[in-house]
Amino acid sequence: AKRLGAERVFIAYRRSEAEMPARLEEVKHAKEEGIEFLTLHNPIEYHADEKGNVTEVVLQKMELGEPDASGRRSPQPIPGAIETIAIDQAIVAVGVSPNPIVPTSIQGLELGRKNTIVVNDGMQTNIPTRWRHRSRRCNSHPGDGRRPSCCSCHARISVEVTRVVRKRGMPCLSTRHVKFANAACHVFQLIAITQFKRLIS
Repeated sequence: AKRLGAERVFIAYRRSEAEMPARLEEVKHAKEEGIEFLTLHNPIEYHADEKGNVTEVVLQKMELGEPDASGRRSPQPIPGAIETIAIDQAIVAVGVSPNPIVPTSIQGLELGRKNTIVVNDGMQTNIPTRWRHRSRRCNSHPGDGRRPSCCSCHARISVEVTRVVRKRGMPCLSTRHVKFANAACHVFQLIAITQFKRLIS
């Protein structure tokens, strides 16, 4: 919207910037282009004119309470703290939910909050021959956006699969010479897949 000529563009988010599910560079670049971040503001109502065109957004000011099940501090409304801002367009971000195909197609797979797949520190599920890449938007932690990249995630999975393969006395590829770089992501992915195929064959 800003690039198309809008005078003012802002993002209203009910939590603080520290809890925002976006990569650091996304936030940084948006600010550099003039996007405002109204954190601890939750849209609760929109007003329109007689033609149905949006004219205002009503924002409830929030404060952070105790951490919720995801580890993020839960936003709580501040009584009476309401702000109304004139707007001419609203883009509502409704969020995402996990794809149900994998969880429902693998019998016995342990699911967690919001039907996400539960894994241990080695990215392994409760089924010994199943691992899950915890990436969302190429981040290693769901909803975080501020931890190691997908390359690190692939590396951890490949190391864990290799560990299991070696424990079973099978020959496997080495991960020690792979450097952490963008291209290494695909190498780690290949190693993990190769080890995994040996494991289930």
